[in-house]
Amino acid sequence: MSTPPAVASSETKPSNRFIDAVLEQSFRHLFGPTATPEQPRRHEVVSIANLSAALGEYLSPAEVKDVKAAFQFSDEAHLGQYRQSGEPYITHPVAVAELCASWRLDAQAIMAALLHDVMEDQGVSKTELAERFGPKVAELVDGLSKLDKMEFRSRAEAQAENFRKMMLAMARDVRVIIVKLADRLHNMRTLGAVSTEKRRRVARETLDIYAPIAHRLGLNNIYRELQDLSFQNFHPVRYATLNKAVKAARGNRREVVSKILESVQRAFAEVGIAAEITGREKTIFSIYQKMREKQLSFSQVLDIYGFRVVVDETLHCYTSLGVLHGLYKPVPGKFKDYIAIGKVNGYQSLHTTLVGPFGTPIEFQIRTRHMHEIAESGVAAHWMYKDGSTDLNDVQALAHQWVKSLLDIQSEARDSTEFLENVKIDLFPDAVYVFTPTSEIMALPRGATALDFAYTVHSDLGNQCVAVKINNELLPLRTELKSGDIVEVITAPYSKPNPAWLSFVRTGKARSAIRHYLKTMRFNESLQFGERLVDQSLKGYGLTLAEVTPDVWEKLEQWTGNKTRQEIFADIGLGRRYAAVMAKRIEVLMSGREDEEDPARPVEGGPGGAPVVITGAEGMSVQLAPCCRPIPGDDVMGYIGIGLGMVIHKTDCRVARRIHRRDPSRWIDVAWAPQPGRLFDVGIKVIVRRTKGVFARVAADVTAAANIVQVAMDEDGSDNTTALRFVIQVADRVHLANVIRRARGNPDVLRIVREKPGEAGQAARERAMRMAGESSDGAEGGGAEFGD
Repeated sequence: MSTPPAVASSETKPSNRFIDAVLEQSFRHLFGPTATPEQPRRHEVVSIANLSAALGEYLSPAEVKDVKAAFQFSDEAHLGQYRQSGEPYITHPVAVAELCASWRLDAQAIMAALLHDVMEDQGVSKTELAERFGPKVAELVDGLSKLDKMEFRSRAEAQAENFRKMMLAMARDVRVIIVKLADRLHNMRTLGAVSTEKRRRVARETLDIYAPIAHRLGLNNIYRELQDLSFQNFHPVRYATLNKAVKAARGNRREVVSKILESVQRAFAEVGIAAEITGREKTIFSIYQKMREKQLSFSQVLDIYGFRVVVDETLHCYTSLGVLHGLYKPVPGKFKDYIAIGKVNGYQSLHTTLVGPFGTPIEFQIRTRHMHEIAESGVAAHWMYKDGSTDLNDVQALAHQWVKSLLDIQSEARDSTEFLENVKIDLFPDAVYVFTPTSEIMALPRGATALDFAYTVHSDLGNQCVAVKINNELLPLRTELKSGDIVEVITAPYSKPNPAWLSFVRTGKARSAIRHYLKTMRFNESLQFGERLVDQSLKGYGLTLAEVTPDVWEKLEQWTGNKTRQEIFADIGLGRRYAAVMAKRIEVLMSGREDEEDPARPVEGGPGGAPVVITGAEGMSVQLAPCCRPIPGDDVMGYIGIGLGMVIHKTDCRVARRIHRRDPSRWIDVAWAPQPGRLFDVGIKVIVRRTKGVFARVAADVTAAANIVQVAMDEDGSDNTTALRFVIQVADRVHLANVIRRARGNPDVLRIVREKPGEAGQAARERAMRMAGESSDGAEGGGAEFGD
């Protein structure tokens, strides 16, 4: 898992080491050289009296009875199980249920909170839970349970798969993630009993995944507490020192805060606006983030206090803004209107920063009571305040929209690790707000590009995108968007995703959609090419693919482990299987001699036959080697690389000869089609006299006959000559000969040759060796070496 920005190693910047040193020294001064956590107490008797009282305020007696039955079942299941703090394990589910009750979740969610560990820890089946408490409760508990019965190659893979399971369960029912966040919050509150290593690992995971999810769903109270608890457990020394400093500053600035509060209340009373004005203190983690990002000491962080103004109506929010700006001077550029354009999680408020007494900057947040409920409870407000407010329904719609995007990513992700990576990209809280040509507002992560916008609207729109207009100006697809931009996407039916797009797209949906398209396209191309290879190999036995019977295909699927014949062809096209081996096996099965052959033994070789015909337009299943740049008319041969399809080399290529000596069984005969389906890159080297304007004249001659893709110039070892290197596009060797003939007509050209194999440069040779699975240092066999 990637390290979250806030808990990254402090050894990366001198300023971070400075902060660490100051905080460490302050900690020792304030608390002494060592600090030990308070030893937990053992509690054998567990009561749900507090939980029952809280539930009785909003649930019916029958629902409270069902919750008590779930508690009794969970208590019996966890009997004899203890937490590392020494407390009975049942105290944890009860605490999670109490948190859920504080958000007024329904009875099913409370029951799931009490039962959330019985499947994972005690082996209770989903069927048993469904029979006792209903299918909905069983589904919630199943979504909260880890995949402990499955085997994974690594901890990271297991974590990613568990995360995917939880998020997909959330897509079916958002209560899953709310109960999970309550579970994580209580675990973070009681993390002191576990080892230091586990505390740091859980804190990093929380800050990297669970806190952003809470923010994305608008659960800001949980978000802030998870951040502070993660910081406290990951950097206990820094947290303790800053906490002590904040407490000291709180006493020093009490008079200033009281003076501001009194003056603001008096100003609102004068204009007759009923407002609830409260002071608030920024969290320890947010102060620490500011110190890191702006390279400040604690004494330089002035705005550790803020004020919240809660009024009755939206109109009063803007009136209140005028009152505050009349009382204190606003700081230019520090006003944000999140009411007109709310955040992606439904948050709405006016933010303004004012210069208070003694020059202290003070931030004010102005919102209505409904906005305040949403800001604090987010999607949980759906259960807490069922009063018919359209704002709350909007929050639910935003949450649903995000959950739907998770399903889109899931359907296109290759595995759970990629899914986790793409979801984490979408969890960044900062956003830009752009407009469609029809004035619809769309929110994208900060740094998102115009191509991200196209994929956010629809995957097909992104796949067919060829250009974009931003504010009526044609700009590149990689252009980063700014708030307020009007974006128009231009498409073409022939367009398709480019692998290079992955280097600049920002959103998880765009990344997963591009990868899914490329994967599908590669599969289809490999399928067609593999089919051609098998058909070509079968001709040596006097057979064709059309003659292969369904029962033979069924036996081949059992023999290979593939589910369909299409997968068999794709594996062959990608070089994972030999076409000659498959043809031999087909011939054995067709002749009824399968009992004479060992199905597990690979069949090497195979009869010769006509070479495989290629056009060069097969796509990713056939690649032209960069070390020798073959073109139609060259004598060529094909190398079947594992997972790479076929790589075409010239027969006199030095790299090809080296690979052939190592693994001759992977080479097959190939031939060019009479009418190749594309132009091909080829390198030429032109030695010219060093005269004024010679480069322009030679380039003009070459351009008249072919398209120039790349050009370079270097010295040729003498005082009066220069070597010009061109990469041009030609149809075949005849076309190349015409280009060379035309360039030779220039009197300044002394010599012109096609670059020989190996002259294309070290980078091309290394790339060719990587395609064959070799290192470029001359060692035979083995794959590429990986450094730190």
